[in-house]
Amino acid sequence: MFPTEPAAVNKGFSAVLKNRSFMLLWIGQLLSQLGDKVFFVLMVALLENYPPLPGFAQNTMYSTLMVAFTVPAILFGSAGGVFVDRFSKKFVLVGSNVIQALLALLIAFLPRNFLILLILTFAISTLAQFFAPAEQAAIPVLVRKENFMAANALYSSTMMGALIVGFAIGEPILSLAKNLLGPDYGQEFVVFVLYLMSGLAIQPINFREDKSSAGDRQEDIINPWADFKEGLRYLKKNRLLLNALLQLTTLYCVFAALMVLTIRLAADFGLKEKQFGFFLAAAGVGMVLGAGILGHWGEKLNQKPLSLIGFLLMALVLGVFSFTHNLLFAFALCALLGIGAAFIGVPMQTLIQQQTPPTMHGKVFGFQNHAVNIALSVPLAITGPVTDALGLRIVLVGMSVVVVFVGVWAWHNTRRVLRNVILK
Repeated sequence: MFPTEPAAVNKGFSAVLKNRSFMLLWIGQLLSQLGDKVFFVLMVALLENYPPLPGFAQNTMYSTLMVAFTVPAILFGSAGGVFVDRFSKKFVLVGSNVIQALLALLIAFLPRNFLILLILTFAISTLAQFFAPAEQAAIPVLVRKENFMAANALYSSTMMGALIVGFAIGEPILSLAKNLLGPDYGQEFVVFVLYLMSGLAIQPINFREDKSSAGDRQEDIINPWADFKEGLRYLKKNRLLLNALLQLTTLYCVFAALMVLTIRLAADFGLKEKQFGFFLAAAGVGMVLGAGILGHWGEKLNQKPLSLIGFLLMALVLGVFSFTHNLLFAFALCALLGIGAAFIGVPMQTLIQQQTPPTMHGKVFGFQNHAVNIALSVPLAITGPVTDALGLRIVLVGMSVVVVFVGVWAWHNTRRVLRNVILK
């Protein structure tokens, strides 16, 4: 069993690994994110058994399903934060997982109608938008301030690991479940179990929330638009938070663009287009490695300009990538890019948690979730046409220049904000 409190002194990962409540949250995060990825694989697999709607070709059905899965992230990315501020974090985290589990299992017992599948996909993806800001808001409640860096490093590495592992094991697990439990509900049962186990893992956590203030917040009128504007006003006043959020948004924009570009890169290196995931996996390994470095030696590295180093590493990789033709070297560059991404993402997420007061957790993390989701969506739409028009090398070099500019600008801006705070 884990002790209920971490050590008073920052000891890297050892402190958060001894924090029972954080470990339960981490296990819940891992299971929930695996559930999201396996659910996406399940939707694609099930589509073969659904008769197409009139006028819908098979590829159109796939595209429509992906839209139903991704649109909630844009529409409701901030709305989840509204509930985080008004209800207990346990209620939001456990409730969203349990409902996702029931909806996933419900798919097996409903008619094979494509419209029903779209509605359930949309609903399950929408619930994920409530889990994300609640989880981010839970970390500052469960972890001591001096251990934020290690906690976020573990969180980031788990998120990337779930992305890689979830898509990799999704199909084999679903096939195994189909053979063992039968084709009627076996695959849906796997997703049901993942979501339900996530909720059960989080249930024992004591978040030590102020129940009286939570009750007052529940009586407030829920107005997502008003809360969105309040969060935006707060970020405009707190330039340090806004600067960190802009750096995270830039980071996710780059990764989203690379998801498209790696398809072209795979062909250039003699791989099949569907093997583009090897490049993303190498970047994921680098990100896990970078998060591990920060989690273990974060206290010693905290005085370094980590985000600037991260942006420069990413810019170097993007600039060199289009001039190499060695596959192993390309994988090494992807790993280096992942390390740079960790040097940006982990410190900036830690900064946001340190600087955000508890009363603004839901609004700020909800706004962050919204911004990140848009950052992941827009480049997916424009990167392909821009690459077709300008060419892969020009796009990579152009991205390298933009990343350097953002990194240097953010570093100077952060120094200026901190200098003004000290002078005041």
